[in-house]
Amino acid sequence: MHVDRYEKMWIWVSAAFLLALVLVLAYTTCGMGIHLPGSGDAHAAGVDHGTAAPAHVTANDPPFTAPGVRAVGPNRYEVVMTAQVFGFEPNEIRIPRGATVDFVVTSKDVIHGFMIPGTTVNTMIIPGQVTHVQYTFDKPGEYTFFCHEYCGIGHHVMSGRIVVE
Repeated sequence: MHVDRYEKMWIWVSAAFLLALVLVLAYTTCGMGIHLPGSGDAHAAGVDHGTAAPAHVTANDPPFTAPGVRAVGPNRYEVVMTAQVFGFEPNEIRIPRGATVDFVVTSKDVIHGFMIPGTTVNTMIIPGQVTHVQYTFDKPGEYTFFCHEYCGIGHHVMSGRIVVE
């Protein structure tokens, strides 16, 4: 069997490209510490939010048995949220200006997103995983949050608001 010189060259170029992609993937996963949402940041901060059973998260898995906003320190709040088709609980959050908010979020059913435009909050919410995101709201006003991962036919109505007073 004879393989043309140009065919050999393209076989080697393709193989080298595939090898480079695998090496980049391995480096970003291991070398840069890329991880599931909520697992790395929470562990680095010394707080392990762990996992939650999606089927009965609000019945058996604290803190999700009582979603809502609670003060955890001076001008510091924790917002425990659940996402489910097609809404967030709670879907309205009120906090004072300058507050640092720790969002602790999980999904009851499918993959959702959690994004607050105009901020650095943009993460995935994966069933069975607890996602942890932190943000300080320095400007008063109304912030909309929404799901940015397609989750079904009613995805476009999955949103809520944060009122910074």
